[in-house]
Amino acid sequence: MSGTVILETRNVTQRFGGLVANSDVSVSVARGEILGLIGPNGAGKSTLFGAIAGARIPTEGSIIFDGQDVTRLSAPARCRLGIARTFQVPRSFDSMTVIENVIVGAFVRHSGATAARRAALATLDFVGLAGRAETAAGLLTPPERRRLEVARALATEPKLLLLDEVMTGLTPSEARLGVDLVRQVRDRGVTVIMVEHVMEIVMPLVDRAVVLNLGTVLAEGKPADIVRNDAVISAYLGDRHRAA
Repeated sequence: MSGTVILETRNVTQRFGGLVANSDVSVSVARGEILGLIGPNGAGKSTLFGAIAGARIPTEGSIIFDGQDVTRLSAPARCRLGIARTFQVPRSFDSMTVIENVIVGAFVRHSGATAARRAALATLDFVGLAGRAETAAGLLTPPERRRLEVARALATEPKLLLLDEVMTGLTPSEARLGVDLVRQVRDRGVTVIMVEHVMEIVMPLVDRAVVLNLGTVLAEGKPADIVRNDAVISAYLGDRHRAA
């Protein structure tokens, strides 16, 4: 049901020796929401992403997904529950074809090869890569590789999709197509959390933004409020933004 909470991070802290990457981070995400996770380099965004996806277990705190405590579950177990992610640097199986890459994701929901292939083809059509299905993944252009990452994640039929800088390096026209795709994903009922550095792209797209700085939540709210927040301007956007 739209509007109910699908994900909560409760007082999540992640330490690496003496380094505190996340400190007491509590964030709630509503079902059907597009949430932007933003902040300067070293703010702790990737660490929090990894904690949500199951790449690491927090030192302290808990993660609740769809009413279930998943804090100590592995990434594959969370994927089966409905959490999927992309990576900042695309991680395709380059010697395999595009459709074979997506079939890997589809096997999470479909045990048979025929059903998995059918689901993979439908997903490729959705992201605009159906015409490249039999191409080796290593031959794709950078924008196509990012779409392949999204397709493989979507093939797992997630409830929550974590997008890690999927707009990075895209031309303005490619970025517009990427924005349209994210909206179409949400229209299918998938909640989206996205890390993105291109503010001109992310702010018109997201319903709400959470700003991390030095591992803590600096601010959260509607995009229009975030871009006027003095603390966010000082820590992340810069005085040039204040003047604009």
